[in-house]
Amino acid sequence: MYEIKIIRFFSAAHFLKDYHGKCEALHGHNWKVEVMVRREDLGEGNMALDFSQLKRATDEVLQTLDHKNLNDLPPFLDQNPSSEAIARYIFESLEKVLEKEPVSVYRVNAWESRDSCAGYMK
Repeated sequence: MYEIKIIRFFSAAHFLKDYHGKCEALHGHNWKVEVMVRREDLGEGNMALDFSQLKRATDEVLQTLDHKNLNDLPPFLDQNPSSEAIARYIFESLEKVLEKEPVSVYRVNAWESRDSCAGYMK
């Protein structure tokens, strides 16, 4: 099994409902996103997937989040835009964008600070 990973960034604001602490108030993060995809065999160019393709696909998904209040976006109207929920949203959105590619999304980590992240994988 081959795995490739890219790192991308976006900035967004959010607040957490039913949370008792500072994060209850609107605040922002400069998010770091790690995306890992897997493939059993190598394809054209002896690669699992060209890094630039994975970056473009990820940027397409992150563009829906960048410089937004995440609480106002449809995926988060009925759930808190926690790091866990953001990682899952990116994972599932990326699966759709990459559905015709010979890779499978393996894991997405959403870092809200330099020492705190949440991941989602199937």
